[in-house]
Amino acid sequence: MDVQDNRPVLIPIGNSKEELNMRQNVISQVYRKWTEENPDKRVYNRSLKDYINIRYLSINETIRHAAKTYSSTLALLQLDTILRYSVIYGKPKPPKKGVANQKVFAYMLEMHYELIGIGIVKMMVGVKRTGEKLQYCITAIKA
Repeated sequence: MDVQDNRPVLIPIGNSKEELNMRQNVISQVYRKWTEENPDKRVYNRSLKDYINIRYLSINETIRHAAKTYSSTLALLQLDTILRYSVIYGKPKPPKKGVANQKVFAYMLEMHYELIGIGIVKMMVGVKRTGEKLQYCITAIKA
């Protein structure tokens, strides 16, 4: 089950601790491969007309949340597409109070992308006071 070698990736469906750890590993491998292919750790998003950056926070938050479900883990196999083509959904939101990881952001943007067979994928993008945009978390949501 290695994302690196272009073989089919087996993603466990169940909810045991072992299966959760396996999904976390798959997501980690997806990000590792993506960063090897994108050494600048950023990609241009057409809707934002700006770059979305990937940092440790991006990877850590997404692993924590997306590994909880099969569909979110499956969606992450399309990481580059989600980063490039997600569109802004709704108005900017203030960072959640009490969430330490969001304190660095001036506001949060919710972005959506529809994946066939999965449905709507939500990507949260944090915008720093400098204007830098960081991918915060990606999860599949029910359509």
